Amino acid sequence: VGLLRKRSRKEDPARNELVSRSLESAQQCLFNQDYGTAFVHYLLVLNLAPVLKDFASESFRFTLFKWADELDSLGRIQDLFDCYEQALELFPTDEVIINSMGEHLFRMGFRDEAAGHFHKALKLKPDYPEAKENFYRVANWLVERWHFLMLNDRRRNHKYQQAIQKAVEGGCNTVLDIGTGTGILGMCAKKAGAAEVYACELSKTMYELACEVVTANGMNGLIKILHMKSLEMEVPKDIPKRVSLVVTETVDAGLFGEGIIESLIHAWNHLLLPPQSTQDPSRPPSQAGRVIPAGATVFGMAVQCLEIRRHHRLCVSEIGGLATAAAGELHSPVSCSSEDDSTEPYTTERLSRLPGGYTPLTEPFNALDIDFNNVQELEGLCSREVSRVRLPVTGEGLLDALAVWFQLHLDQQSSLSTGPKEDTCWEQAIYPVQTPHSRIIYIRHVQCLAKVFGPLELGDLLPHFSGNPNPSLNAEAELCSALACLGTEQSSGPRDYTMLECAEMALLNNQPYHDSFRRALAKLITNLKDARSVQGPSQGQGLEVMPLTDPPSGPMDPGPDPFYVLDVSEGFSVLSLMAASQGQVKAYSSVEKTQHQAVLRRLARANGVPEEALEFWLNQVEDEQAVLQRPSREKLWSAIILDCVETCGLVRQKLMEKATLARCLLEDGGQIFPERIVLYGMLVESDTLLLESAVQGQEPTLGFNIAPFINQFTVPVHVFLDLSTLQCRHLSDSVELFILDLMNTNANYTNRDVKVQASASGRVTAVPFWYQIHLNEEISLSTFNQDSHWKQAAVVLHQPLAVREGDWVRLAVTLQKSSISISASIEEEAGETGTVDC
Repeated sequence: VGLLRKRSRKEDPARNELVSRSLESAQQCLFNQDYGTAFVHYLLVLNLAPVLKDFASESFRFTLFKWADELDSLGRIQDLFDCYEQALELFPTDEVIINSMGEHLFRMGFRDEAAGHFHKALKLKPDYPEAKENFYRVANWLVERWHFLMLNDRRRNHKYQQAIQKAVEGGCNTVLDIGTGTGILGMCAKKAGAAEVYACELSKTMYELACEVVTANGMNGLIKILHMKSLEMEVPKDIPKRVSLVVTETVDAGLFGEGIIESLIHAWNHLLLPPQSTQDPSRPPSQAGRVIPAGATVFGMAVQCLEIRRHHRLCVSEIGGLATAAAGELHSPVSCSSEDDSTEPYTTERLSRLPGGYTPLTEPFNALDIDFNNVQELEGLCSREVSRVRLPVTGEGLLDALAVWFQLHLDQQSSLSTGPKEDTCWEQAIYPVQTPHSRIIYIRHVQCLAKVFGPLELGDLLPHFSGNPNPSLNAEAELCSALACLGTEQSSGPRDYTMLECAEMALLNNQPYHDSFRRALAKLITNLKDARSVQGPSQGQGLEVMPLTDPPSGPMDPGPDPFYVLDVSEGFSVLSLMAASQGQVKAYSSVEKTQHQAVLRRLARANGVPEEALEFWLNQVEDEQAVLQRPSREKLWSAIILDCVETCGLVRQKLMEKATLARCLLEDGGQIFPERIVLYGMLVESDTLLLESAVQGQEPTLGFNIAPFINQFTVPVHVFLDLSTLQCRHLSDSVELFILDLMNTNANYTNRDVKVQASASGRVTAVPFWYQIHLNEEISLSTFNQDSHWKQAAVVLHQPLAVREGDWVRLAVTLQKSSISISASIEEEAGETGTVDC
C-alpha cells in the first residue's frame, strides 16, 4: 500500500483508498480461505493499480489456483476458464498461469488447446519443468508415435507415391486426401501433376502442422486444406466439384477402427465421381472416380501367448497368500461383448516384439476381402452370405487370442502388408480370449459373425462367416468395431464378470510382486508387535498407555488397538487385503469403484478376513485430493503403501511430495512402502528408438520437408518399452543412475553425474532405464523381469554419441518432479563412477 501511495501521489485519492481497502480485503479473504471473494478483490486491485503486479503476483496466482480448484469441483467449468482469461489479461506472459490453464484443459479433454498452452509456457521459459513434462505427455496424445514410424517407412511412402503418380498420370487430375495428417499424400498428388488437390484433417494440431508443411514445400495455395471431417464435406460448399481420386490411409491395426468404410461410402455418394463402368469403358479416367487404396484382405491366426494371456485374464489361483476363486471372473476391458459398450473390441501388439514370443496354433486364414472401389459392396457388407472355412490346428496349445492383420491393395500391382513377419510400421490387432476354458470364440463384424469351435488342442477350428442378424444397422456402425467383437462365451445366459484394466490384470498375475509385499508387511507388523509388547499398547502412537483389554476373538481380528495400514495404490490393488490378513491390522484400501470393492469383500470373506479389518478409505475421506491424512484424530499409520512407478515406466507425478506428507503420518517404527527406489540404466544403440522418436531427414519422406515440423512433437523419453525384445545393441553393463529415498528426505538430490564404461564400440542413441524397488533392506522388486507388470522407458539422446570400446561416458542425470532427463558426453579420463552433484 505504501508503494501505491508513493507512486500515485498525483492520482485520485479516492481511487487509492479503494485499492488499499480492496487489497486488505483480498488478504483477509485469503486468510479465511474465501478464495472466490479474494480473487475478485485482487482483480479490482490489479486493474486499478498495475504497479502492484510484481508485489501481488504470488498471492494472486495462489488465489487463482485455489479458486479454480473449487470451481472445478463444483462443475462450474465456464466460470473456471473465465477466471483464467481474466488472469491472463493481467499477466499475459506468466508461464505458471498459462501452464495451469493447460492442465485444466487437458483434464477436460481439450488436448489441442492444452498443448498450445504448454507450448507457449515453454517458449516463455524453456527450462520450466512442469510445462516440459506436461507438453511431453500431451504430445503423445496429439501426435502418436506411429506418425514417426510411418513417415520413416520409406518403402510404404514410396509405394503410395507410385500408386498416386500412376493414377494422376492416367487422368485422375482432381484429388481429395482424406485424413491428410502431415499432408504427404496430397503433396504426392500435386507433385505428380494433379490440377486440383484438396485435403481434410479433423485434428486441429495435425491440420495446423499440415498447413505449415505444405507452405514450407512451396505448395501454399496449390493444396486446399480443410479443418473438418470428410463426412461433413459437401459439394460445392467445401470443394467446387466431385473429384476423380480419393487417397487415404484412415486405417488402424484392425483396418476398420478409424472409420474408413463410412468415409468411403460418404465419399462415393457425395464427393467422388461415379466409378468406371463396364457398360461405358470409353469414359476417360478424369470423368470417373477411384480410391487409393483400392481394397484390402484381412487375415487371422489363432495364437498362444503368455504375455497376452496375463494382461487379459486371471492366470493364478493364489495372490500373496490369498485364494482367488471367490473373486469371480475377472478380465480386461478388451472384449467384443455386445452387453457392455465400455469395452474395446481389440487391442494392438507388435507380435514380433512380445516378451516370450507367441506360438501359432493355426495357419493364417483369409477372413475377408473388400473392394473400396465398389460402393455397392461397401454398403452391402451387412448382408454378406455365409461362407465356411475349416482350419486344421497345426500345434497343441492354449488358445489366448486371435491375431488379425491385413494386406492393403493400393492398386492392381502394389500392396502393403501389416503381417507379423513383415518389416512394417504397423502393429497387429489382438482379440484376446477372456476365459481359460472357453469352447467358443466369436467375431461379430459389421458384416460377419465368425465362430471358432474347440477346444483348440483337440480338433479343428471351424470359422463360420455369416450375415449380421440386424441388417438395419449401417455398415460403419458395425465395421467400426473392427473384425468386430471377438469374445468368448460358454452359455447363452449373461455372464457375471468384473473388468480390470489390462495393467491391473497383469499386476494381479505378478506373483513375485505380491509375495514380496506379503513378506515385507509380515516383517513390519511382527516388529511393531514386538515393540508394542515392550512399550504398551498405545505408546507406538505417542499417546497415553491404554489398559489391556480382551484379546481379539480370531487370529485376523483387528482388535481394539490395531495397526493401521493405508494402501494408496492407483487402480485395483489387493495389498490392503494382504495387510488385513496379517492379524491385528485395520487396513484401508483406496480402491474406488463399487464393483472392485465388492471383489475385495468377496476375497476377504473367502480368506477369513473379518469385515471390520478392511475398509475403503475414499468412502470416508471428504476431499479426494487429501487422501494422505490420519486414520483418526488420535491415530497414526503403521504403514503407507505408495504407488511409485507408472506402468509405462516413469516415476509417478508428485511422488516425493506424497512421500514427504506420508512420513509425517507414520507412528514410531512405521514405514512407507517402498522405502527406496534405485534407477538403473545402460547405454544402447537402437535405430528402432530413433525411428520411433523423430523423422530422420527428408530421404524417407520422398524429399518433402516434413521433419522440422512434426519433430516439434518429439518426446525424448519413450515409454511402454519391452527392453527384453527391443532391437538394440548393448554398449555397456547396467549402472546405477539415481536413488529416491522415500524415508529420508535429506538423502535425496536432483542431479547426479554417473560415469559408465562402454563395453563395445558403436553409437549411443538411448539410455533405457528401469527400477529396483526396495520394500525394506532385504526385499526388493525389479521392474525389468519377465513377471513384471511394468514396462521400461528410455531417454533418446538428441544426437547419437559415437563411442569406442573402453571409453568412459559421463551421464548427467536430472530428475525434477517426475521428469527425467539425461545428457551424455565422452569423458577424456577415467574416473570413479557415481559422483553426486547435489
